[in-house]
Amino acid sequence: FGNASAIDRERGLVVIKPSGVAYDRLKAGDLVVTDMSGQVVAGTLRPSSDLDTHLELYCAWPGIGGVVHTHSHYATVWAQARQEILHYGTTHADYFNGPIPVTRDMTAAEIAHDYERNTGKVIVERFDGEPMTMDAVLVAGHASFVWGKTVEAAVETTTLLEEIARLAYHTAVLNPAAEPISMHLLHKH
Repeated sequence: FGNASAIDRERGLVVIKPSGVAYDRLKAGDLVVTDMSGQVVAGTLRPSSDLDTHLELYCAWPGIGGVVHTHSHYATVWAQARQEILHYGTTHADYFNGPIPVTRDMTAAEIAHDYERNTGKVIVERFDGEPMTMDAVLVAGHASFVWGKTVEAAVETTTLLEEIARLAYHTAVLNPAAEPISMHLLHKH
């Protein structure tokens, strides 16, 4: 489950996965191109329903070039539990500079009106400024969003996030009292 997008900032265009097309059937010609207001400028299919979330992130953070949203198993478990993923070990520290944060729950009004755009807003709200030291977030009760300088970097981060989420889950199950590694060890990695 999920979607991916990339932005061409010079042209003000976003390319995103179409809604309802399975990845195993997806072709390059199926991708949808929109402007920054979400209007389709190329493609015959509907853009992903999460387009407005992606646009919100692109507008807020000019340093990112790709966004990926997935409902991968372990990252989604943490998002549904509304728990950040603690930095239990050096494998986590090799890729993420601290715990993977979780957003606040969205209000009833945010869900009822402009849900996808408000999802982007609660992600942006969770960070102070440009989020290039942490390129992943868990949306409370939902799933993960990641970003990078390119969509390829965001896809790689998505894969890493799922593995880190899996390791953290098993660590927490094996030892519910497990503590994060020290900041010294985190920064060393």
